[in-house]
Amino acid sequence: MGDKDQESEVEEADEEAKVDKAPPTVVPGDEDTTSGGRHRKWLVAVIVAVVVVVVAGLAGWRVVENRRHGSALESCNRAAKSLQERTSSAKMARYREASGVKADQVKDAKTVTNMSRSVKAAGGLRPSLIQCNASMSTGELNTAVSKAKKLDSDYAALAKSAKAVLASRDAKTLNDAKAALNTKKDEASKLLGDSDGKVADNATRDGLQQAINQAGQAKGNGAKAYRDAVNSLQTAIDRVNASMQAKSQADQQAAAQAAQAQASQQQAQRQGTTQRRQASSSNGRRGSTQSRRTASRPSGNQGGGGGGSAPQNQGNDRSWEDKWNDFIHRPDNTMHGCNPDGSCGIG
Repeated sequence: MGDKDQESEVEEADEEAKVDKAPPTVVPGDEDTTSGGRHRKWLVAVIVAVVVVVVAGLAGWRVVENRRHGSALESCNRAAKSLQERTSSAKMARYREASGVKADQVKDAKTVTNMSRSVKAAGGLRPSLIQCNASMSTGELNTAVSKAKKLDSDYAALAKSAKAVLASRDAKTLNDAKAALNTKKDEASKLLGDSDGKVADNATRDGLQQAINQAGQAKGNGAKAYRDAVNSLQTAIDRVNASMQAKSQADQQAAAQAAQAQASQQQAQRQGTTQRRQASSSNGRRGSTQSRRTASRPSGNQGGGGGGSAPQNQGNDRSWEDKWNDFIHRPDNTMHGCNPDGSCGIG
């Protein structure tokens, strides 16, 4: 009877060991049924403890894994947000602006070279989109974090290079604006001296002097103030030049009118002299002709004919000019003061 009980207990212990994967229990052959019951309770307690440990371990591991996943997700979100701020639309526009600056537009050409290298290191000016989803595994999230941090670092260097390029460009722009203002001031000062007494409106010269004074007060770190001063000087210069041109045209017109008046006066004088000469010559010819007519008129006592003078037709109804023309153009039948019969008068 005792042997059968021992064999039965051994078999039960073997079955429990196989199920619970617990080490086999050896029960002494002299123990009774009461001790076997206590032994089974001990095994159950052990099994329960093992199960509890396993479950607790799994639960702990799950908790740890969830914490790791949550931490990776949080890190990914932070890295993505930082990269998003670094590559905002406003900053990307600034990067592109700096990337378009040429070496001859900056004070230090090295800044342009560094900018080109930074753009290349960042893979261009099109940043990759970083995704951080809760459905991603912890490993995928950690990979996204590494990528985001790498891009963030590259764009941080790019931002630094862009700042240097734009600062160098602004410095050169400022120097160029100052140089342009100095050149324009010299031009304005020379024009102010050369235009003295040569303008139609002297107020334009006063305006130019005022613009020169204001240009001397231009200051600041921005090129706009110097450019505005250049524009003011140019406006004043244009007004003085226009006034000088107006006076020059007026002077030329006045000179032309004076020359025309002088020419007209000289022509009138020449015409008066010619008329006087013609009148004098006409009077001389008329006096000579009258003398010849008086000398060639026959006397009343010539020709043996009777006494007294021959009657004369005064011709009061005709002018002396007509008479003179008739006399000049009449045929010469007087035979040089002699009559047809051969008798000649005195003279």
